[in-house]
Amino acid sequence: MDKKFLNSNKLPFCAGCGHHLIAQNTEKALEKLNIDPLDVILVSDIGCHGIIDKFANSHTVHGLHGRSVALAAGISLGLKNKNKKVIVFIGDGGATIGMQHILEASRLDIDLTILIHNNMLYGMTGGQASGLTPKGFVTTTTPDKSKTRNYDICQIALAAKASFVARVVVKPDFSNIIADAIKNDGFSLVEAIELCPSYAVKMNKGMKISEILKEIGEEEFVKKNENYRWEFYTNSTENLFDKVKILEKKYEHKLEKTFCIQLSGSAGEGVQTAGEAFCYASILSGLSVNHRGSYPVTVGVGFSTTEIIISPEQDCTYNVNSPDIIIITSLDGLNVNIEKLKSFKGILYLDNSLETPQTEAKIIRYDFRKFGAKNSAVFSLFYILKEKEIYPIDALIDGLELANLKDKVDLEKFKQDLNI
Repeated sequence: MDKKFLNSNKLPFCAGCGHHLIAQNTEKALEKLNIDPLDVILVSDIGCHGIIDKFANSHTVHGLHGRSVALAAGISLGLKNKNKKVIVFIGDGGATIGMQHILEASRLDIDLTILIHNNMLYGMTGGQASGLTPKGFVTTTTPDKSKTRNYDICQIALAAKASFVARVVVKPDFSNIIADAIKNDGFSLVEAIELCPSYAVKMNKGMKISEILKEIGEEEFVKKNENYRWEFYTNSTENLFDKVKILEKKYEHKLEKTFCIQLSGSAGEGVQTAGEAFCYASILSGLSVNHRGSYPVTVGVGFSTTEIIISPEQDCTYNVNSPDIIIITSLDGLNVNIEKLKSFKGILYLDNSLETPQTEAKIIRYDFRKFGAKNSAVFSLFYILKEKEIYPIDALIDGLELANLKDKVDLEKFKQDLNI
């Protein structure tokens, strides 16, 4: 193996933090197994441990708090490649928040390894108690010692039929345990017990981890359950990534610089799917794309906004402060943008049915809703494409087909109205 898992010997954790040793022992374990870092997908959670990402020479994914196991499960199920190793770094806070994800990954025996950095509190956010904080432990939210028992995450995982579970007190070398977890053919969980030097050590003076474990009736152990292997998962050879559509360049574009379009309308009028189709068309035209959507929690009512950045550059990061154009097709779309429009200086494409808002933008009006509400979002993009000539109309028609929209809109009426 030519490259190490870590790209630096100086990790960003506090002096005395066990996170150093967990990362270093993960590196040792990978070296023992002769696993190339580029065959590793490291999924990290929110927490101090999560800043390991840029210090890893592996593929990395940074998840929301408690959701890293769910992301890792999806990656593992998609890969179905035993040469690739999915490893999760998560804290006791993330494990508490995402416990159901841990249980499901265990129950389904998904091939991944979870390393729980259990310092028994939320270290990044101020030293608060977590679900893994033991009784008698002092945190910023339990200054008079915790009165509640902790979850025993290892026993919970075993009850959920985990095929490999270990609890270890963080020490200079426990790489053999991590190596055994990684090479296990199925779900593995290692709970690494440590103390946060910034909170736990200061608030629990003189306390030793061995004493904590003895007090709560837990101990270090390694347990492997061959009988818990899930036959369906073991025998399945399907690779979900084989189903991913690879879009090859088919059309030429005329875009010279990064361009951002925001389309706002009403929920239920196909705004998000129209944006998806436009993205497909952009990719087919050789452009890079960054796409995000916004809508209320209610989903089926209220506004719906899709924002698309397209660029002739290879990297299309989301760094646009303001769209170049905003398209608004409904009153819901207008209402959600009222404040934004006051300082917007681009071009505003506004449906004829809407009142003129206070804005510094150049306003262009058109009857985007003439073919019905559910056609308005897609129709507006055809209008923009004809006016801006970013890429051929045929590219957007192909995009509609990829987004399963082609048979749901009246293309002939679009073409006739726009004379294309």
